[in-house]
Amino acid sequence: MDSDIRGAVSWTRRDFIAGLGLAAFATHSWAAGEPVILVVGDSLSAEYGLKRGSGWVALLEQRLAAEKSKARVVNASISGDTTSGGRSRLPALLAQHKPTIMVLELGANDALRGLPLAGTEENLSAMTQAAQKAGAQVLLVGMQVPPNYGTAYAKQFADLFEKVAKRNKAAHVPFLLKGVADAADPTKLFQNDRIHPREEAQPRMLENVWAELRKLLK
Repeated sequence: MDSDIRGAVSWTRRDFIAGLGLAAFATHSWAAGEPVILVVGDSLSAEYGLKRGSGWVALLEQRLAAEKSKARVVNASISGDTTSGGRSRLPALLAQHKPTIMVLELGANDALRGLPLAGTEENLSAMTQAAQKAGAQVLLVGMQVPPNYGTAYAKQFADLFEKVAKRNKAAHVPFLLKGVADAADPTKLFQNDRIHPREEAQPRMLENVWAELRKLLK
């Protein structure tokens, strides 16, 4: 009888441990099935000069929650970052977060610093390819520079985002600040530095991204 009891206790213990294992596996599988949206950007995505939770990335999280999407957003944007900086930190971000989708919003600071466009294009291509190789879809967010940079430079800069997207078969947002920088009176939508959009502009920025992002989520 004692052996029967010990056998029953032993079986119960094994069953309990196995049950825990199955539960852990189920939890892990559920978590692994969640889409992860990794946003790699600069101050335009890092809420520079804004109160926390009011930037377009935070609004994206709210949009996803309202639509009962299980997608999780990781904002890895850093104010002042360039395409070179993003490229150097991307491998660690991909390894850590294993994104389903990467939203790549970099390049504006390259132009502000007068960096060669060839380098910007190369960095964006390398980042796009690295993310795709890691299993992520890529949404490349385009930018434009003011006309005082010169017509030729401004056109080449705006065009390089589409070139990179087409070459790598990635999704593309033509201009993050459409409806903001080209508004009738854009000064009302920018902070005093005339570079960073105000809180009122963030919903429009989200709509510009969402128009393409929702296609990838489907």
